[in-house]
Formats: sequence, C-alpha cells, structure tokens
Amino acid sequence: MRALVFVVGGAAAAVGPLPVLAADGSGLFIQNCLMCHQSGAVGLPGQFPRLAGRVAAISSRPKGRAYLIDVLTYGMAGKITVDDQPIVGLMPPFAQLSNDDVAGVLSYVQSLSDQRGGQPPGGAAPAKSPAAFTAEEVRAGRSAAAAKSATDVRAERQSLEDAKIIQ
Repeated sequence: MRALVFVVGGAAAAVGPLPVLAADGSGLFIQNCLMCHQSGAVGLPGQFPRLAGRVAAISSRPKGRAYLIDVLTYGMAGKITVDDQPIVGLMPPFAQLSNDDVAGVLSYVQSLSDQRGGQPPGGAAPAKSPAAFTAEEVRAGRSAAAAKSATDVRAERQSLEDAKIIQ
C-alpha cells in the first residue's frame, strides 16, 4: 500500500497507507465499451447487443459468469440474436485489462437494469442481484483453460443458449 503525503505550508505530512480501491467499472466501461454498447449499455439494435438487464441474468449462474469473463478476455465472433435482432459481428478481446478491471466492468454492467421496460430477457429477473465479480474469480476463470478463440467463445455461447442460460 502507498502512503498519502500532503504538503501543507511547506511541511509534508504522511497520513498512512491508502486502501486499495476496486476498479472503477463505470469509467472502464466508458473507456472501453461505450462506443459500441452505448450509454447505459443499451446497445444498438442489430449492431451491438444490449448489456443492461442481460448481464445480471447471465451472471446469476456459474456457467454464465465464466462465459462473461471469456467474452471480455477472448472476444467473440459470429452471429448472435439479442432482443429478436440478429447481429453478425466481432467483439474484440480485452485480455490486456487486469483481473480487477474485468471484475469492475462486469460488476458495473451487471448493476444496470433494462431501461426498455417490459419482461426481462429469459423471463423473470433473478430474485436477488448476483454477487459482484471479483478479481480472484476473474483470475480463476482466465487460468481455468487454455486460451480460446473468438469463435470458441461463440460456441460456448451457443451451449449456454441451448441450456437456456442465455436467451
């Protein structure tokens, strides 16, 4: 931990070690995701998927959480359908983000509700909000298997669709 030092009237005063703060998921989203997924993660129908209201539902199950970590780490390529809109595209990998940063972004997006109104994707929303992602969870997910390609992640998504984890 680092100590914070204030200079007051020419004299320095240390106030002790600062706690390590969690990654700013909102700021990281703005820097890395906003351009495609738009403000509030509402997406752009037919071009970029809506994340708001969807990430919480997907992350309510362990396989969904692992998939979300994979999407950010390895990217995804191919055709998907979100909100009855087909999307063919490429999500770039963000493997350069630290485990803390990935946990921060996923936790932030997980906290966003669907602003469209109506029924949440896949039926009723989880009874309680899923736990925030942790850096340790991301580290474990990233080290669980060999590196994946963007098409491998698309195949992973298909298996989750078949299991009704993603709708």
